[in-house]
Formats: sequence, structure tokens, C-alpha cells
Amino acid sequence: MPWPGGWTHETTIMRYMGNERIGLLGGTYNPIHRGHIHAAERVRDGFPLDRVLIIPSSIPPHKRVEEVAPPEHRLRMVELAVRGRSGFEVDGVEIRAGGRSYSIHTLETIRARFPRADIFLIIGIDAFLEIDTWREYRRVLDGCRQIVISRPGFRLEDARDVLGEEFGRRICRFPVSGKLEPDSPCTVFLMDVEPLDISSTRIRRRTGEGKPLTGLVDPAVEKYIKENGLYQGSHE
Repeated sequence: MPWPGGWTHETTIMRYMGNERIGLLGGTYNPIHRGHIHAAERVRDGFPLDRVLIIPSSIPPHKRVEEVAPPEHRLRMVELAVRGRSGFEVDGVEIRAGGRSYSIHTLETIRARFPRADIFLIIGIDAFLEIDTWREYRRVLDGCRQIVISRPGFRLEDARDVLGEEFGRRICRFPVSGKLEPDSPCTVFLMDVEPLDISSTRIRRRTGEGKPLTGLVDPAVEKYIKENGLYQGSHE
């Protein structure tokens, strides 16, 4: 997938590409928390991206449905969490589609809506190491660029071993030193993002125990959880 122009890090990446740069950040968001927003902000500003679409899944393909709040609640919590944040938009494409959510279908839908945009799929390294289990994963890899972000307990460099040596040549560390030539094969960027010590599992457990969520989620999200009785029986 050739790049339409060379760039240097000093001039910031993608500035010569000319097209709108859109990041896609999907997830279960069960519920969305400050760690999700923190990572999204670092990626948005680091590349930079013109906007990031936060995409809650309808039915996550790798999770037990009974452990996940209904999609309409998760969508509303994402809307509350990103309200007023520049460069973020909530996209219900997977929830509108219904059924199990697969990245290839989401990517095709977004590509049809934004045919001239440069699309970047934002993925945690934990998920990327399992990308060969995704539906039509090679079409996902060839259909957009990927930004792979660090996660506790995983090494970014292990991404080079996922699909063999040939694929490994498509992977670069971000930021890249020097100039990326137009014919560079690099389409996957590994990016260190310092994580916040927050997890959706912890939030659900605290909610089930009747404990406050101060500092873990947006206050509007905490209020929504309480008003709608979400995760009240959760002790996982």
C-alpha cells in the first residue's frame, strides 16, 4: 500500500497526504472509562488525526453476551464520555448493523462513507497479537493503516512475529526517524501510550459493591450507570 508522499517526523506525519485522517477506535466499552479516552487522546495528538470515531460494538465476537450491558446503554455512555471533546465523534455503525461486530464489515462501511479519507484502525497490542483469528483479517490489514498501541503485560515488538517476516516489513515504530519514502511498505505503526490503571472489569466490580467510581469514569457516565441500574449484580 504505497504512501502518496514522503514525510519527516519534524513536519508531523501525514501532513503531505492531503486527505482527511480518520482513526477508528472500536471496543465493547462495558463501560467506557478514562483509560479509553486517555489512549485515544494520545493517538489523536501524536499522529495527528483529524478525528477519531469511537465505535461501540453491538455483540462482541469474543465475549459472553450475558456479561455485556445492552448496546443502547453502552452507546449512550460513550456519547456522554466524549461530549465536548474536540476531535472525537461517536459512531453507532456496529450497533445499527446489529448482530456480531466484525472489523472488516465496519471498515467497509466507513470506507464507503469516506472514500477519500486515510483510515487508521487503532488497536491494542493484545488484540493485534490475535489478529489472525479475526474474520477476513488480511482484508482488514490491506484495507487501512493500523496504529498498534501498547498495553500492560505485552511487548509491542512481538507484533513483528504475528504474520511472519514478510508482514514484519510493514511494521514501523512511531515516531519514525528520517524520511518515509512514497514506496515504503510501512502500514502498521507501533506506538507507546502510557496506560492509566483503570479497567472496565474493575469498574463493574466496584459498581456491584456499591463503591464510587470517582476518577475512573466521567461523572456523567457514573450518573448514568446508577440511574439505569447497570452492573449492580456484577462481582467479577
